[in-house]
Amino acid sequence: MFQRGLLREVANILEMGYDPSLNSLNTVGYKEVIQYLNGKIDYQGCVTLIKQNSRHYAKRQLTWFRPDKDIHWHKIENKDDTERIAKIIFKHIMNG
Repeated sequence: MFQRGLLREVANILEMGYDPSLNSLNTVGYKEVIQYLNGKIDYQGCVTLIKQNSRHYAKRQLTWFRPDKDIHWHKIENKDDTERIAKIIFKHIMNG
């Protein structure tokens, strides 16, 4: 996130006058960077919080989706897996 310009993106958004309390800015990554830019946390704290909050968010998503039997999870470990999984998904769709 940081290597792709998250700090600059958030700084630009704030410079354009958007309110940091907007719901869209209260998401993982944005809210931590806003705290960093406002001097409430240091850079390392910002990175640590983003990692921690991302893990928590992912766990909540898994908890939410796990009971849905129509969702089929596929583990992708390398880019070659995508073609294999695409074939599985296609077969599943065609067989209804």
